[in-house]
Amino acid sequence: MRQLPWLSLIIFWPLVAACVMPALRGDAAACRRFAVLAALGELALCALIAGLFAAGSFGPELVEDAAWIPSFGIRYSLSLDGLSLIFVVLTALIGLCCMLASRHDDRERPALYHGLILASLTTVQGIFLASDVFLFALFWEAQLIPVFFLIGVFGHGDKLRVAMKFFLFSATGGLLMFLAVIALGVLSANAPDGPNFALEALTRLDIPQNVGRWLFAAFVLSFAIKIPLVPVHMWLPDAHTEAPTAGSLILAGLLLKTGGYALIRFALPLFPEAAHAFAPALTVLGLVGLFYASAVAVAQEDVKRLIAYSSIGHMGLAVAAMVSGSRLALGGAVLLMVSHALTSGGLFSLAGAIGERLGSRRFDILGGIWNKAPHFGAAFLFCVLASAALPGLSGFVGEAMIVFGLFKVNVLAAGLAVAGMAATLVYLLRLARDVLYGPPRSAVPFPDLDAREAVLLSLLAVGIVWLGLFPGPVLGLAAEPLNAIAARVWPGL
Repeated sequence: MRQLPWLSLIIFWPLVAACVMPALRGDAAACRRFAVLAALGELALCALIAGLFAAGSFGPELVEDAAWIPSFGIRYSLSLDGLSLIFVVLTALIGLCCMLASRHDDRERPALYHGLILASLTTVQGIFLASDVFLFALFWEAQLIPVFFLIGVFGHGDKLRVAMKFFLFSATGGLLMFLAVIALGVLSANAPDGPNFALEALTRLDIPQNVGRWLFAAFVLSFAIKIPLVPVHMWLPDAHTEAPTAGSLILAGLLLKTGGYALIRFALPLFPEAAHAFAPALTVLGLVGLFYASAVAVAQEDVKRLIAYSSIGHMGLAVAAMVSGSRLALGGAVLLMVSHALTSGGLFSLAGAIGERLGSRRFDILGGIWNKAPHFGAAFLFCVLASAALPGLSGFVGEAMIVFGLFKVNVLAAGLAVAGMAATLVYLLRLARDVLYGPPRSAVPFPDLDAREAVLLSLLAVGIVWLGLFPGPVLGLAAEPLNAIAARVWPGL
């Protein structure tokens, strides 16, 4: 069992399925069925590996390694530990939700539409599994391509301008990080083993302080754009507003998480001295984002745009926790990212359904949906409450861990985090009130959830409740990798 290329299968199975899609392009129903089956296959494969990992069949880490470009020390090197396993399974789950949410956006060129979603899954899985920094940078750059076309071809409104904005922001950050990766390779050339891009080997490099800080800044700028951290967040609200529903799920559920994961996995252990030096600035930016997002979100007139700003606030809080120097807060940040993927996935799916039913997502035509479609209303309220971190749901555990962790190391930051979380309740209450209650402002019929939507939301709801009540298994999976990273960055913990 161990000899099978499990990690390569996880990464490239969606890409193989995407390559089959053109053969089905004349039959939209066949495209949808095959895409759902391919996503189900990816989720089943990840679940099987998670089961084998939990049973100890792979030991603490599953590795695939082969020489790729030996003269430059570049290897095809993948590894899976408990931390990457969490995000690999999350990617497969969100991928299946994307397929279930695509019934209306894929009417034109369904083969291309589903092929782009599958290709994006490949690039995201590659980011979570790469342990060679050069290979990681390649997957990081490649993830722009399918999402750019998903927004630019299948988006709404001013989709080309928005797709270009997303591409320029992300490519600029990616280019700076790629130059930093090349610099690391040059610095490693004088090491005993010669040029090397292995993450573990690079963490042992003796990098001059000033050089390390510049390289850390290049890495963090690229990750901050993807997270997104204020003030490099400007691409996100537009991208979410004009993207198809599946595009919003990929953006909120996966791409934002690649930024947070990369900050923990690569930037912190590679440059621990710089992480200490930049921690106050990153904490301020994260907390500013929490308040800024709340202030702007409450003034939005489009449901998807409001939810997009909520993502900036939640991820800002996660960044403040990641650099806090608290092991408890670091674990909370991981749990908060997983919770945000599930709750924002549910909210974006429901926002997309509102647009499909009414032709608009503006608040001035909403209201009274609870009476028109009670199952839809219940699902919407559940996702709002999960986003508000109601006890018993996933968001509560992550935010509680972050607050308790911050109080141990920085009382002022903890107090501001609590105030910021309270501020998020204002726009979430407005979201629930203006969508669900009051007199209906539109005479257009509003059908209740269909079977496909019910399955999609049930998958997310199970994850939200399970994480809220039984977070132990997820925290246990992440414990050993996070302990190793924390010991590298904050040895005194």
